[in-house]
This record gives sequence, structure tokens and C-alpha cells, in this order.
Amino acid sequence: MKLSIIIPVYNEKATLAILLRQVHEATQYYNTEIIVVDDCSSDGSEQIIREQVQQYSNVIGVLRHINRGKGAAIREALRIVTGDLVLIQDADLEYSPSDYPRLLDPILQGKARVVYGSRFVNSTVFGMSPLFRWGNLLLTWWTNVLFRSTLTDMETCYKVIPAEILKAIPLSGNRFDFEPEITAKLLNRGINIVEVPISYNGRNKLEGKKIGVRDGIVAAWALLKYRRNPVAGEAANEMIIIRGSL
Repeated sequence: MKLSIIIPVYNEKATLAILLRQVHEATQYYNTEIIVVDDCSSDGSEQIIREQVQQYSNVIGVLRHINRGKGAAIREALRIVTGDLVLIQDADLEYSPSDYPRLLDPILQGKARVVYGSRFVNSTVFGMSPLFRWGNLLLTWWTNVLFRSTLTDMETCYKVIPAEILKAIPLSGNRFDFEPEITAKLLNRGINIVEVPISYNGRNKLEGKKIGVRDGIVAAWALLKYRRNPVAGEAANEMIIIRGSL
């Protein structure tokens, strides 16, 4: 089993090197490829990615010349994924790669096809504001109403999905609407999502958090849109790929 870890990056120089070290440590016993997508950063994140590509043979860098958002970055990475499973990892330090075994075990044991890491079930959570917490819970409730599901954390970053399933789903969300879009399209296809508890250490706007109230409104609308039209999607953008041989 080969694991593909997709890491979208936009101006995360302060945390990226630390995060990548944690990813390497957490996956030393796995067969992995780490696809780091720089979404037109301006803070020097690209240089860290180039250094990682030269140092590690399993790191692939994808450089984008236009900033379009997390969803677009993930769609770019999916074009070159070669693993059996795909795990989404944010470039900040809110989510800990030490949770990887917990996320992967249900799939490896044949107990699940898709796994989400939930911040709201027996989890260790720090730094989440009341507004952010209730916004997440409201969006999850809306998901459950529309799709008759029983999720506790639809907006979680940690999603582990077989590559063959992801590549077969037309995706169009450019920003944080990737989360409701992929969830809606999995549920529309009758794919059960198993949740496991994870740790979470949130950050605020001053520390670089990018998601806001507007994104929550977009997510709510996206859930309704994909409930009505489950096949909407679009092609990915142009990109430049850098590998260790370059």
C-alpha cells in the first residue's frame, strides 16, 4: 500500500519546515509520496519546498503561478498522485501527523473505505474559538440534514480516501469549499465515512489562519448545490512540477 500525502501551501514559511519534519517522522515506516503544492506563496515557502525536493526522493513539489486556493491545489496534486490512498494535510501545525496511524488503521484493517479525523469525538482540542466551533458544528449538522449522514466533523482537514475514488469524482471547489464538496460527493455515491478522534491545536488570524465566516457561508451553499447537482466539476489548472532530479 502506497500513501500519497497532499499538502497545499500558501504563505506558510513559519510552519512548513516543522510540519514536513513531522510528516517524515510519522511516515518513516510507510511507503509514501509527499506532494507539496505551493499556491503562489510570496513569503519564501517555495524555497523550503525546493530544499525538501532535493533532500528527499519521495517529495514532489508543485508550483502554481496563480493563487486559487486549497481546493484548486488539491486538484492539481491529484493529477500526479500515484499512491493507493490519499491523505490531506494542511501546511500549518493545527493537525498533527502523529495521528496518521489512527487515521489509516481502519482502512488497512478492512473496516473502512474512507476515514475522516474528527475534532469533536473523544479528541484533544486547543485554540478553537467558540465562533469557529459552532460554525463547524452547524455546517456538519447541515451536511447530516441534507445527506442523512451522522458525521461529527465535516470540515476537518484530515481525510483519507482511496485514490481511485478521488480521481473518479469531478471536483470544482477552489478554496475551502473542497471540504463540503468532497463530502457531498462521497455521500451522494453511498460511500460510508468512518470517523476517528484526532488532536487539534487551532490558531487565530494573527497566527495565519485563513478560513473565515465567508468561507462558512460558501460551504453551506456548496453542500446544497452538490446535493442538487452531484456531478458538477471542472478541470485542474496549469502547474509546474519539481522533482529531486531537477
